[in-house]
Amino acid sequence: MNLIERVKNILLTPAAEWEKIKSETYTPADLFTKYAMFLAAIPAVAGFIGYGIVGVSFGFGTFRVPIGSSLTWAVLTYVFAVAGAYLFAFILDALAPSFGGSKDLGAAMKIVFFSMTAGWVGGILFIIPSLTTLAMLVGIYGLYILYLGIKALKDIPADKLIGYIVVSIIANAIIIFLAQFLVRSIVFGGSMRMGL
Repeated sequence: MNLIERVKNILLTPAAEWEKIKSETYTPADLFTKYAMFLAAIPAVAGFIGYGIVGVSFGFGTFRVPIGSSLTWAVLTYVFAVAGAYLFAFILDALAPSFGGSKDLGAAMKIVFFSMTAGWVGGILFIIPSLTTLAMLVGIYGLYILYLGIKALKDIPADKLIGYIVVSIIANAIIIFLAQFLVRSIVFGGSMRMGL
């Protein structure tokens, strides 16, 4: 797999790219070492630079997260991003029979890891903390990519597809919320300062 080509194609022509991905086989280790290992680092490294070095300006000064806290935040963000993707894949696969589909963990992992591309790449905007909201909006494009991936790789009946996607998105939102809560609690002692 060519990382740059896959990222470009999944972002610009996702429907066609899912057709290619459909016939490809990856182990969970392949998805990590050939794809997620690099892309999941983008928001973590950009956030470290943005909040720890660039800082957030409030008009009366610039606030920077201390380097130690910023580094801890980056490492935990990276670990939870990858762990959360694996957890989401297991949940996506476990939900399939409830919506008339069959279990296929390999397909679920491909769907999750490749649909996370938009959020991971959009995380580069964390370098400028004031663009954090824009980065999150870019990540929402991943929901469309997720929809196309589920449609292409999972055999969910058409009448149950939307329900499956909605429940999947809710499950992923819960995973993201819990991961962010844990990172904030660990790094800032439970404080929700800065929206990091």
